[in-house]
Amino acid sequence: MSDDRNVPALPPVPKPRARTNRKLLFFLFIFFAIILFILFMQSSLSRVSAIEVEGNELMSSETIGQASQIAVGDRFFAFSSRTIAQRISSLPMVKAAVVKKHFPGVVHITVQEFPKVAFQIGTDGKKQAVLADGAVVELPAGSSIPLDMPILTGWTDGDPNKAALCKVLSEIPESALSDISEIKPDPSEPYPDKIKLYTRSQFEVYTTIAYLPEKIDNLPAYIASLQEDHITSGIIKMLEVEYHAPFEPNEESGSESNNASGQKAGNGSSSPSADPNKDGNKAGTKQPPKGTTKSSS
Repeated sequence: MSDDRNVPALPPVPKPRARTNRKLLFFLFIFFAIILFILFMQSSLSRVSAIEVEGNELMSSETIGQASQIAVGDRFFAFSSRTIAQRISSLPMVKAAVVKKHFPGVVHITVQEFPKVAFQIGTDGKKQAVLADGAVVELPAGSSIPLDMPILTGWTDGDPNKAALCKVLSEIPESALSDISEIKPDPSEPYPDKIKLYTRSQFEVYTTIAYLPEKIDNLPAYIASLQEDHITSGIIKMLEVEYHAPFEPNEESGSESNNASGQKAGNGSSSPSADPNKDGNKAGTKQPPKGTTKSSS
């Protein structure tokens, strides 16, 4: 006789929970992460190892580094790039600054300076750069910056005409100013902003700050045309006049300034009449651009 009684099934054994082990692993991970972080912060990898500066011409890298208020050895993560850029941009000669941090430890600073438009010599004899806004920056000691722009002489600090001139010079292409070596103020009653320009090609040019952008474009070609006629020096007037005086050779200096009627000007510059075509000017005399007068020095 078979035993039909059912044997009760054993209940399933629950699996041990891994919650305790997971908590332990989590705390161990946090512990070792803190240890590694402390070791990293104590190592040289968390310090500024180099500060690179580019784009600066008028200012030394040391000056920019001082303005940034960071130094090699400082904590790499203790400052933001934006904060350093704002500090450097506060310098009067800096137009913009971009700071980038490259791990490990390199801070790269790119500086954009205000463009220089001229140079001048300070009262102490040191060379200075004049910026587009009229600000003056002393060139670094031992600077190799070439004086390849006009030199301003005779100007006073705070002169509004000087600031206006700098603004105008910043808008003129460098190629148009390549022959200008010096610019001096020469105000007169009809032209308060009148200036005198000396060229490397031995000419003196009279014009005004207001006329300069319009007149300067014609100057290089006009001087070249005079040199083709073997005229190597003289005075060129680029003002609002409709006449000119031709160059004439003399026995003493090789050239003399005659007015349009043939009389010598006593001050070495011309006193032409209003209409040279009616006063017997020589045929074939080269006419300057409109509003330009030429005479000998």
